[in-house]
Amino acid sequence: MKHTPYDGSSKPFTIGLVQLDPDRWIEPDDALEFYLDQKARLLASMRESIFVAEPGTEPAQDELLNVLTEYLPNRYPALYRREGDAMVVGKRRVALDGDAALVTAGSLVQDDLAIMERRDGDWRLAAAYVAFPSSWSLAEKFGGAMHEIHAPVPGFGERTRNAELITRMFDNLSPGRFVERFNWSINVDGALHLPKSKSEEVDAEAVSPLSEDGTFIRIERQTLRKLPETGAIVFTIRIYSDPLAALRSRPDAAALAGSFVAQLRELTLPQAAYKGLVSKREALATTLLAIAG
Repeated sequence: MKHTPYDGSSKPFTIGLVQLDPDRWIEPDDALEFYLDQKARLLASMRESIFVAEPGTEPAQDELLNVLTEYLPNRYPALYRREGDAMVVGKRRVALDGDAALVTAGSLVQDDLAIMERRDGDWRLAAAYVAFPSSWSLAEKFGGAMHEIHAPVPGFGERTRNAELITRMFDNLSPGRFVERFNWSINVDGALHLPKSKSEEVDAEAVSPLSEDGTFIRIERQTLRKLPETGAIVFTIRIYSDPLAALRSRPDAAALAGSFVAQLRELTLPQAAYKGLVSKREALATTLLAIAG
């Protein structure tokens, strides 16, 4: 469990952006091969569901691919090596000119990639390769402005303070500044590809106690940076999914479980409903308190 934003370091339903060391922009790990295999399988079976790009986004796609092919072998020479018109990634060879630049870029890293461009007065989702959505559909979000994309999120819809702050932050983000934020969610499936919404009604019926092995903590690590040439903003979205039982192996299990329960209890009903936790909140808190001892 690499990231634990429920420890109190990241409050749910806030923008929560913090400065990021550029050396930590992309964080490959031992699961790199597994993630890239999953991406290749999904791309072959449902390409139109996980990759979309508006005409005119090619310069931003190309710039992102160029940035990655320079960054990755310099930062992780043991994992990435440039060989002519291809990148060697572990045991695989990825041609750099065989597909749309964004697809190629996404085939190099575990992260999903999204490109936002300033159009018609708003920052819009202009291109994306999202193999591992967290309870949302790329087809529904594609082309939308940030306030439209976030419309279902309590406190982030059009004309809210958060929506205005996001637009201002995007406008003012300098190419040399990297930022990151985290989201967490709870699922009964540890799969990476989870496009189905899990939101509930505020009066959803409570469920029985949850299994530690059959309940998964899903973490989204998002980073943002502005490309210096095109001015497009790149989102990277890295998914981590671990069973709740993995908390027990940590030396700080009691503190983490306790802070997780505190965050659960602080959620408003609309926030809990959006996360699909109205029915699970008390059962999850009970399970976490058992882990905390």
